[in-house]
Formats: sequence, C-alpha cells, structure tokens
Amino acid sequence: MLSPIETILFVLLVFICAVAAYYTWGQMFRIINRGQRQLYFNNIGQRLWIGIRSLFSQGSIISHRPFVSLFHYGVAYGFIFYGLVNLVDLAEGLIPGFHFLEGSILGGFYRLLADLFSLIVLIGLFFFLVRRFGRKDPQLRARENVKLDPKARINGINVDSLIVILFIFLHISGSLLASASKIALSGGYDFWQPVANFLAVILMSGWPEGMLVFTLHAGWWLAIGLIVLFIPYFPSTKHIHLFMGPLNFMTRPDRTYPGQMYTLDFEDESIEQFGAAALFDLDKTQVFDTFACIMCNRCQEVCPAYNTGKELSPAALEINKRYYTKANMAELASGARNGSRLLDFAISESAVWACTACGHCIEVCPVGNTPMLDIMDIRRDQVLMESNFPEELKGAFVGLERAGNPWQSTDSRMEWSKPLGFPVPTVQENPDYEILLWVGCAGAFNPDAQNTVRALATIMHEAGISFAVLGEVESCTGDSARRAGNEYLYWEMAQGNIETLNEAGADKKRIVTSCPHCFTTIGKEYGELGGHYEVFHHTQLIADLIGRGKLKLNGNKLEKVTFHDPCYLGRQNGVIAEPRDALAQAGATLMEMDKNGRDSFCCGAGGAQYWKEEEQGSEAVNLTRFAQAQATGAETLAVGCPFCATMMIDANREHGEPLRVRDVAELVAESI
Repeated sequence: MLSPIETILFVLLVFICAVAAYYTWGQMFRIINRGQRQLYFNNIGQRLWIGIRSLFSQGSIISHRPFVSLFHYGVAYGFIFYGLVNLVDLAEGLIPGFHFLEGSILGGFYRLLADLFSLIVLIGLFFFLVRRFGRKDPQLRARENVKLDPKARINGINVDSLIVILFIFLHISGSLLASASKIALSGGYDFWQPVANFLAVILMSGWPEGMLVFTLHAGWWLAIGLIVLFIPYFPSTKHIHLFMGPLNFMTRPDRTYPGQMYTLDFEDESIEQFGAAALFDLDKTQVFDTFACIMCNRCQEVCPAYNTGKELSPAALEINKRYYTKANMAELASGARNGSRLLDFAISESAVWACTACGHCIEVCPVGNTPMLDIMDIRRDQVLMESNFPEELKGAFVGLERAGNPWQSTDSRMEWSKPLGFPVPTVQENPDYEILLWVGCAGAFNPDAQNTVRALATIMHEAGISFAVLGEVESCTGDSARRAGNEYLYWEMAQGNIETLNEAGADKKRIVTSCPHCFTTIGKEYGELGGHYEVFHHTQLIADLIGRGKLKLNGNKLEKVTFHDPCYLGRQNGVIAEPRDALAQAGATLMEMDKNGRDSFCCGAGGAQYWKEEEQGSEAVNLTRFAQAQATGAETLAVGCPFCATMMIDANREHGEPLRVRDVAELVAESI
C-alpha cells in the first residue's frame, strides 16, 4: 500500500503522462489518418477475433526462425500476462486492504504464472541481448547496397532495441523485487513463487524491515511507474508493435488473397494522383504499417531480390518510412505537407523495379505489413504520372495495347491446337460446354507453354469433358501490366475480358487455366470490376479427375520429381496439395525442396520481371531457385506455371540440362 505522499505523486505522474500520451499517440493516429482510402471496421466482431488471434499467435512467427520465435513467444506471452499483473499491483498499491485472491488455489496459480513468466521473460531478454549485441546476428542487418536511413544503419535500431530491452527488464525485475520483498517481510515461504522465494530466502534473508519496505515500494514504482512513464514514449519506439500489430491485422481491407491490389477508379475525375509518389499517397493501412513494423527483417530474409544481391529490402522500406515519420512527427501530424517523395527517402528506383511481386514479404510478416503493395503503388506513380519505367517494358505495353498480348504476336491464338489429334471447339462451336479453357497468352504464343495447354486439352479430352475455348477473342488478363504499374492498361483489358467472358456465358460455367497469374487475376481480381467467375488451376482439375476415377494413369514409373510451387498458386492461393497428388498418381517419387509450398522461392518472372532485364545483383533469381531444385537429387523438375517453366528451362539450359523440366499436365498426360 502506497503512502499518501506516494499516492499523490503517482496521480500527478499519471496526469502528466496522460497529457503527454494524448499528444504523442494523437500525432501517430493523425499521421495514419492522412493516408488514402480508409481503415476497415466492418464486421467488428470478426475483426476483433482476428486481432486477438494475431496477438496470441504473434502473427504465426513460428513458421520462420522457429528457435528465435520460441524466445519471442516467451517474452510476448509474459508481457501480455503482465497486463493482469500490473492491474493487480496497481490495485494493491492504491486500494487499502486489497489482496488479489489471497488464500485461494486460484490465487496461488496466478502467483505461479506471474513468477514463471517473470523468469521466462528475463531469459528471453538475455537471449535477444546476446543475439543483437553479442553475436550481432546478420539477419538483423541490411547490406550496404540497400537504401537505409543513416540513423537506422549506424545505431538507431540497436539503441531502440536496447531501450525496449531495458524497459522490459526493469519492469519485470521491479515486480519480482516487490514480490520477493513481500515474502521476506512475511517471514514465510511461498510455494507458488519459486523465483521470488529464491530472491527472498537466499538474497534477502537478514535484511532489516526498513530495507525490505523500501525495496517493496521501489519494486512497485519500477513496475508500475515505469509503465506509466513509457506510455507517451511508445509511438517513438518499435515496441509499439505490441499494440499496432494486432490493430493492423484488424483494420486492413478484406483481400481475396494476400497480395491483392485495389483497383484504381479512372472514371473519378476528382482523382489527381494515381499511385504513390509521397508518403500520404499510400493507403491509411500502409501508413499504419510504418508504426506496426517490428524491424525483424523477416521479410528481407525471404525476399528473392534481396537474396540475390539486389538493392531491394522490404524491411528497409518500412524502416525508412518509420524513421522519416519519427523525425518529422509534429510537422506531418499537423498536415503541413504531404511528405517527401518515397523515392527520396524510402526506397531506391532500382529496388522498386527489382520486386518480383511474389508476396512472400506479406505472407511472412508477423504484424500484417504489406511492403510489396507499397512498391506496386510506387510503380503506378512512375508509370501513370511520370512515364518513368524500364525501357524493355515498352514492348510489352505496346503488345498488350495493339495485339492483346505482351509477346506482340499477331499469330492465331488457335495455333497451339493444330498438332492435336482432335478438334478444340470455340464457345461458338460448343455453346453448351462444361468448362471454358482459358489458354492465356503464354499458352497461345510460347512454344513451351503450348505443350502444357496441349497436354491439358488431351487430359480433358481423355476424361470426356465437354470444353471450349474463346479462340481469337481471348485477350491478356492484364496481370503483367498491373504488376508493372500500368494500372490503366490493366483496367481497360479487364473490362474487355469481363465483357467477352460474360457474352460466352463463362459467369455461369467453370473456367480452368494453366497459368496461376490468369487464375488469380480472373478469379480473384476481376470481381472488383463486376466479373465474378469460378476459376480453377489445371492442377486442381487434374487432381479432381484422378480422384473421381476419370483418368486412368500408369503410376509405376517411379520417377524422382521435385515440384516448384509458383508464388501465385501456392503462397497466394493455397493450392499446394493438388499438384503433388497429381504427380504422385502419375508415378512420381516426390523430393521436396527446402523452400516449398507457401514458403516457395520465386522463379524470378513475376512482377513483370519476365518482360525486362533483371536488376543488378549477385545472381539471377531463376538460377538460385534451380540450384535448390538440383540439390534434391531429382531427375525431373515439375512446374505449374508457364512463366516458371520458361525461367526453369532457361536455368536448366545454362547448367547443361541436368534435369527434365515439365509441367504437371505434361507428366500426367505422359502417364495416361
């Protein structure tokens, strides 16, 4: 119980810190509110559950760096439980005669948990202290060629981390000291508090009563007073992620898949800025990312561009946003200006164009950040507002505008079907089709992808499926244009395709495609423009046909096969089991790469990289992925995407063709 003077001092401290917190937290939320669009609060019950789940799962951090994550779980759960401990300590300090659940078993369990969590947190803090300052873990640093705020690179992140570690250490230690002082003052032994009891019996025995009273009060002030003092400081430290991470998950838009981009409204004449040139051209939820970022570099660790020596680090992008806002909090919160250009302080131009849009940074982030979407918005600004983009992309844009395909081909879209021994009908020839086969630009014009589409058509023919194609009226979905920043071209192509698909009755049928990008764009993105379709990837269809006995396969080949998960199939859409099931039924002995499924490493073609020269780095992305495939000892590298196929075929050729590269459909067709 505090003395009257201590109580007055505490109330005064709370008042001062509350005023300061109103100012600092207010600045933070005013900055967030200056972003575009909105934070989302619809379906509030479901969103609250998402926030609670993300808090206790810690954003599923265990999926990467599992050993480090165990210590983080210990510190996080301890700090969360200390929310209750702090309330109890506060009540016992201010309310005369208050003792929480004293004399009950429940009270004993509460004290045991508080005691054990105290020890767990202190062990975790020691681990993180050694990791950052002793071992200087390279995972926590960025390469010199990455654009990173000088303050962050020199000592800013380390200082921030040290402040957080010291704050938590003193807070937990203060509570432990108070508990040990109580035990020592009672002259007894508390079975439920082994750590505090150790301090009381071993270290405090023989201390005079006056000293124990002093340490009891000092411990209380360290535990509770420090929390009150730290509250106004939270917005200036990365420890704010404790609150902002769950809030970030709660308030972000409902996306049909993790990397979904929102569609710009080109019919709204009031819009003057397309894409993001400055900080507040970003969505509110992307500005929110700035304060949620924990600076753990997990996104950097999985980024294919960073891993192959490019200038891009998704973590550096978020850290730079954070340091910029931290240095200009008052000015930005006042609305004085729109913020500096993102290319001036947040990311380099080379890094912007190195992104493969694989979405791994989004999938791995434990606080719900979306740095890939920032980059896509910067590309939109560069293309639509500045007409500044890699020269090689002009060819793809011209091809899309004039010929409806990025290859700029004027050949027939039905050329691929001529070698087949059966006719492939168009929707005009077979209006009662069961499945519409979306051939895609690669399937129509890329020789390797043509083999895949022929294999898929053969499979459907053998299974007795009534299918049809759009033929010459089919056009590119616009995926490459969108990921390259040319949102207006995507918008035009999407509207044209929606009209074509609806005229063909595809909105009432099923669509199947061998391209994960077409699969995602038509099935997950056209909905914003009114195009709602049931779309399947060809590996899903094949696995279903095998499962229903529609295909009879020779499963005795026992070929050693490793499967490369396309980013927009496995990670973005969760289609992981189906291609493997199909391969297994076709006689494949599966040999998994270390990075597979949702954790797959990109082939290097996504984000419109296929149509331009790769940014300068230490190695090509496709060669890195191919080496991972080779390491399995497989004989065949199976793919499920025409762009992945080209990238892996090129890498295979460069290595002297040690593997056979085939699409899943080709391997299944061979086994019929």
